[in-house]
Amino acid sequence: MVLGLSSSPSMALVVTDASIKNDIATSISHIHIANLSLTKMVHHAAFVSSTEAELFTIRCGINQACIKENISKIIVITDSIHAAKKIFDSKLHPLQTHTSAILSELCCFFNVNQENSIEFWKCPSCLK
Repeated sequence: MVLGLSSSPSMALVVTDASIKNDIATSISHIHIANLSLTKMVHHAAFVSSTEAELFTIRCGINQACIKENISKIIVITDSIHAAKKIFDSKLHPLQTHTSAILSELCCFFNVNQENSIEFWKCPSCLK
């Protein structure tokens, strides 16, 4: 299903994952456009929460998708849908730096064309 959806040159598929071992977070995001893997980013950070690591990974993926020309739809696949929901949480919380950056990027994305869209899909890590 994902391969069929990602065959469109105007659609960016962002696949994210983050994990923490021994207080070191590893965040990985893959960006696919038209079935081609364009970007793979790996980041490491110490002493961050799993939600912060997930939000950072989503932030990086959205950022990379938004800077590509002619993208009108972004699909973010994540195992951390609870972190993605934080992006649209207007209440004050400690992760607002990431959410503000993501919303700023999305604001620019939607200002280019109000028909642009973004979807968040949950895919549990156990499915690999």
